[in-house]
Amino acid sequence: MLGGCALAAGAIPLIPATVGAALSDFRSGLRAESPVAGLDPALGRILHYASLAPSGHNSQPWYVRWIDDRKMIIGADPDRRLPAVDPDNREMMLSLGAFVENLSLAAGDMGYEARIEVKAGSPREQEILEVTLREARPVPYPLERMSLRMTAKHGYRSAELKMHDVDALAEPLGGRLFYFPPGSEHARCIQEGTVEAFRVQTDRDEAQKELVRWLRLGNEAEEKHRDGLTTAGMEIRGLKGWYVRNLTRPKDFMKQSMRKRSVEQAARLAGQGGGWFVITSPGESVADLIEAGRGFERMALMARERGVALHPMTQILEEEIGRRGIASNHDAGMIPQFVLRVGYLDPYPDPVSPRRPVSWFLKP
Repeated sequence: MLGGCALAAGAIPLIPATVGAALSDFRSGLRAESPVAGLDPALGRILHYASLAPSGHNSQPWYVRWIDDRKMIIGADPDRRLPAVDPDNREMMLSLGAFVENLSLAAGDMGYEARIEVKAGSPREQEILEVTLREARPVPYPLERMSLRMTAKHGYRSAELKMHDVDALAEPLGGRLFYFPPGSEHARCIQEGTVEAFRVQTDRDEAQKELVRWLRLGNEAEEKHRDGLTTAGMEIRGLKGWYVRNLTRPKDFMKQSMRKRSVEQAARLAGQGGGWFVITSPGESVADLIEAGRGFERMALMARERGVALHPMTQILEEEIGRRGIASNHDAGMIPQFVLRVGYLDPYPDPVSPRRPVSWFLKP
């Protein structure tokens, strides 16, 4: 747990200083760029890039409702909530922040300014953001960063991150990113707290059933849904990957033997890498969560070029045992929104998580 591990102790607060022939097109999102009837192709491309944002269980919890040809509502799809692990929609808001950050960057590259206004007073509302696009001078951005961003879990080197890389990744977060190098006391506490929270969550039937709902183990399920947790996305490869895709059913993950293996793997992963990032927010309002998600995405889009992998291990923030440990050792002003295992990764793999086409998340 996190007993005795105050954030200030050992932290470095930082101030600015697809794969497979049959599935590659929708894993990389190329189908999502196909023209949508009645939608300006440029706007379709902007929304495609927005949809490459990360989300819990790859649930892709956004929808877009057009008000007119330049104004839209970004909403939280209630059918894509994760109530067992995210009952307050905190992580959903972070995902919408990442979505709208991608949207803003892509819009700027294509000659639009995206004006974003938070409309919701609570994360439980459905209509969260209003976005207005205005023609403007293009602000070039390397859009391939969005296509190549991914969450990799295996193969992290144990080397401590170099400070010039940490400083560069921290800059978009304005002093709200903290780095705990491997071997530090706080890194040990985060590792232990993460593993314990993962074990507690895996033991909860409600949480495990929710995970099972989002499993897409075979090619047919992956192509049908184009979301969720695939064998490739979970990095289940080789003979084991073939076995899971072809002979394992999602409900098998409810078995105690499968849960035990999941906890064992989480413990191995938590012990590997170059330390931990913690991203905080000044408050817990919808606006605070959206901004935290946007800052995270700005950082994540830069990570691949520096060979740094980021693995959100969110259970410590989702389970009461983790939240209680954090609260007992930090004042109320320390509000963590992301706990990320980090490390250098070489080679960096290509993205494999499927994406829904734009037409699938447009609403009248």
